[in-house]
Amino acid sequence: MVRELIAAGHQVLGLCRNPDKAADLAAAGAEVVEGSLQDLQGLRRATQSADGVIHLAFDHDFSRFAQSGADEATAIEALGASLQGSERPLVVASGVALLAPGSVSSERTPARPELAALPRNPEAALARLRARGVRGAAVRLAPTVHGHGDHGFVPRIIALAREKGISPYIGDGANRWPAVHRLDAARVFRLALEQGPDAGPFHAVAEQGVPMRRIAEIVGARLGVPTRSIAPEQAAAHFGWMAQFVGLDCPSSSEHTRSVLGWRPTQPELLADLDHPAYFAA
Repeated sequence: MVRELIAAGHQVLGLCRNPDKAADLAAAGAEVVEGSLQDLQGLRRATQSADGVIHLAFDHDFSRFAQSGADEATAIEALGASLQGSERPLVVASGVALLAPGSVSSERTPARPELAALPRNPEAALARLRARGVRGAAVRLAPTVHGHGDHGFVPRIIALAREKGISPYIGDGANRWPAVHRLDAARVFRLALEQGPDAGPFHAVAEQGVPMRRIAEIVGARLGVPTRSIAPEQAAAHFGWMAQFVGLDCPSSSEHTRSVLGWRPTQPELLADLDHPAYFAA
């Protein structure tokens, strides 16, 4: 994201929650601002001098998921409060996975309601700010944001297949995951920031839906382990907390985003990217 913005001529203030990562952020060309999502005063201070804000951070400690969701909502509120009364935009990261399971979601699909069982909801926090006049939009990410250096769902699927000696899919494996390369996704955020958020939300989705069976087959072939179907009731034993996501059928469209922002994905698609040794370095 930092390199995408700088290559387009922007100066970047980058929040760094881990001091060990500050050098990496600086090497990418950003001015480092050390802090956290809980440092609301620091967030407000950094935002006051910015022409626009992109919010991407989240604490992925799922043992405290509800608290992490609350922390994110409070951080978005703090960022938006500093932008209120100006034309400076706020772009926040959201997702497409839970918008309309079983059907093709689009940018016109309403954001999901706030639910205690799903405590992360950045679009709800953004909606409250927009009601107060803050210019903002969500960029809804595909559940698979891939590319070498990926730390998301696919590396976890690979790790479980390596550990358990099997690369399974659920049922017939026809359920679909949208996908986008991380560099293509970064461009959606930049374009949303530059062209204004008023036509959002936007979908960072390059591929409408990749069958989970094809992902499992490549993982199995690369690791030299069998690929086979498992029943839905067996999924939790293999995938743990990820079972509910691995079984989702959540295809998604990005037609509006492409039309409004002029965005065209240019990076490798998921299966081509996945079928590469970099994803399987132990």
